[in-house]
Amino acid sequence: MEIRIGIINTGRELNFDTSSSAEDVRAQVTAALDQNASHVSFTDAKGSSYIVPVANLAYVELGTEESRRVGFVA
Repeated sequence: MEIRIGIINTGRELNFDTSSSAEDVRAQVTAALDQNASHVSFTDAKGSSYIVPVANLAYVELGTEESRRVGFVA
């Protein structure tokens, strides 16, 4: 699943693929916001970690979990 994160006062967004489900990511972000946590961390499909300050989150966009189709659709 693809995640796109907008960060306040930053011209670029953080974009990566993760093996976590949309519900897991949504629960993680919601819990961090509800608990006034200082940061939220994510791990991408390749094992890299990203730590984002919760106070600087502009948006979190969760992509679909549907796998991409290969080939032609008739």
